[in-house]
Amino acid sequence: MELKILPGNIANMIAAGEVVQRPASVVKELMENSVDAGAGQVSVLIGDSGRTLIQVIDDGSGMTPDDAVLCFERHATSKIATAEDLQEILTFGFRGEALASIAAVAEVTLKTRTAANETGCQVEMAGSQHVSTTEVSAPVGTNIAVRNLFYNIPARRKFLKSDNVEFKHIVEEFTKVALTRPETGFSLSHNGKDIFVLRPAKSLKYRIMDLMGTSVAGDLVDIAADTSLVSLRGFAGRPDTARKTLGNQFFFINGRYFRSSYLHKAVMRAYEGLIAEGVTPSYFIYLETDPGYVDVNISPTKSEVKFEDDSLVFQVVYASVKETLGKNSFAGDIDFSNPEANNMPVLGRHFNEYKPDTAPQVNVDPGYDPFESIFPESGPAPKQPDFGASFRPGQYTDRRDDYGKLFEDKTLPISQTLILGGKYIITPAKDGLMVVNIRRAWERVLYDRALAALTKDGHVTQANMFPVKVQVGTVGRLLFDSKSAILQTLGFDISLFGEDTIVVNGVPEGFSGEQGKVETMVQDLLLILSDDSVSLPGVMESSMAEKIALLGASSRGDLSSPMEARGLLDALLSSDNPELTISGKKTMAVLSSAQIDKLF
Repeated sequence: MELKILPGNIANMIAAGEVVQRPASVVKELMENSVDAGAGQVSVLIGDSGRTLIQVIDDGSGMTPDDAVLCFERHATSKIATAEDLQEILTFGFRGEALASIAAVAEVTLKTRTAANETGCQVEMAGSQHVSTTEVSAPVGTNIAVRNLFYNIPARRKFLKSDNVEFKHIVEEFTKVALTRPETGFSLSHNGKDIFVLRPAKSLKYRIMDLMGTSVAGDLVDIAADTSLVSLRGFAGRPDTARKTLGNQFFFINGRYFRSSYLHKAVMRAYEGLIAEGVTPSYFIYLETDPGYVDVNISPTKSEVKFEDDSLVFQVVYASVKETLGKNSFAGDIDFSNPEANNMPVLGRHFNEYKPDTAPQVNVDPGYDPFESIFPESGPAPKQPDFGASFRPGQYTDRRDDYGKLFEDKTLPISQTLILGGKYIITPAKDGLMVVNIRRAWERVLYDRALAALTKDGHVTQANMFPVKVQVGTVGRLLFDSKSAILQTLGFDISLFGEDTIVVNGVPEGFSGEQGKVETMVQDLLLILSDDSVSLPGVMESSMAEKIALLGASSRGDLSSPMEARGLLDALLSSDNPELTISGKKTMAVLSSAQIDKLF
């Protein structure tokens, strides 16, 4: 086989596969170029989640006409001249691949002017081909517009995710760059709507507040450490604010964002014993070191770095976060040695005058059934409270004959339905006892309801006694906005409030409306709504219903009465498949008299 040298445009398209993976990659590269050019203001305009337009405008140093054409050539860079320069990199871009890669897979228009020139120039590129260069009027700085990304690679364009997912990635890249330069103004708009308008911030803490909201910034404590090789500054979140959702975890080295699962473990180890399993705290950790101590050139996207001594950096991160958490007390202590301490309640000296000698006695008949006097044993089953569309008491004795046969007495008093340890419902069955796992029963019932809501007529909403306001961040608010229709179908009544907050007015029937559980539920909903991995009709509805069912079951409190337990039991037995959860776990078991006899 004869060897051939690839044409330049083909080589650029291959390189683009490493550098330009999605619209967010373009946003990252262009914003970094603007920052490297000394911009005091960077504006990012997005159309259709980057599919049709990605435009970045800055007031940086700009380029000469010659450089404006040359910047689209591969490896054209002003940052590197010798091999030694690779050891002293302090800028974002340095390899000269970004613009060449972007121009290989999109239509690009570049307008730029330097302060030394009275007029600017405009360069147009398409598919790595130079289309034109013209003289134009332009302000000092650079304005670059990328249109129709992947227009010449249909397969790549086809595999882009949904608009919500792609825009989420764009916001993430915008955030990473904005966090490196609090002194620079940034703005982001999508389809003509402002998402962020960030003025130069007084400090990094103010920039975090502008990006993440006051609730995140207010829950951060300062971190600081200095060693001979690396210094550390930043913030760590209070342990009690750790969440299931990821997104507020950031590492920076010499002003450059990087990701590191290794250093993430150092942070998580510092939180051991302070946070629950499965949650992650927020952190913003900025490292500074000699450029020669770190290699930032180990990945095409420059998102990973290699330290000369990773274990030393691990220890610095771990120790500094651990020290900060130790210095900041997140739970009140009672100082018994301090007579002035006011953490202990103080009883008045006349308290005993009003304290009764003995507690009042209450007579309770545990076998009393208020329905027995209304409905004789041979009469119809008592009417029970309405638990919703799926909660039709007594339904299992009519609709599901097989399960009705488990009960010899179909008018069994509610008092004979027992709740064991908050985990199980126990009720007499034919020749034995039925034991139902409450958590799994809820999973089955809520799955049936959610699936019916998604495929049929929607879900019943129960209003919260008090609306619950939850700050979810700008990305989260956009996600709830875009998914409002499906949330309403599922029975959630959620309204938007401000730029980064939602208000939960109601939840699906069977969910808890308590404030703490609603706040936790919202964090789980963010995870569910962010998952676009399943999109096939039928499969998507089943997958969503399963996740919502697990969410609802985990938010439920304990059953409050045998009557409520009977309502859940009736709803379970009215299911088409009451024996198993959607994941195949048993919801119930029947112990026969023979099995019980063997216990004695």
